[in-house]
Amino acid sequence: QVQLVESGGGLVHAGGSLKLSCAGAGLTLGNYRMGWYRQAPGKEREFVGGIRWSIDSGLYSDSAKGRFTISMDNAKNTVYLQMTNLKPEDTAVYYCTAAGSQGDDYWGQGTQVTVSS
Repeated sequence: QVQLVESGGGLVHAGGSLKLSCAGAGLTLGNYRMGWYRQAPGKEREFVGGIRWSIDSGLYSDSAKGRFTISMDNAKNTVYLQMTNLKPEDTAVYYCTAAGSQGDDYWGQGTQVTVSS
């Protein structure tokens, strides 16, 4: 069974940092384009960033650029989203995604990030 399991969310003050993890089960994350999305209450889901192992160093939305970094640990089959200088507007549920070349796409269950002002 294919699963993406996010963890690491929580409550943090503005200016703080969090590191989200996305562990893969039943698939090799290095074979997929990995992405992070987020959805704030009352808003549409939006792209945060993505990475393809050994192909690119990461693509980011304008809001994430310079503050967020995506990395992969193939040995642990895990993708990370390091978030720094967090702002209240970063409050959202964050989702990990895996997009395959055969149209096989997977989403995690999401992890809540709340940034207080």
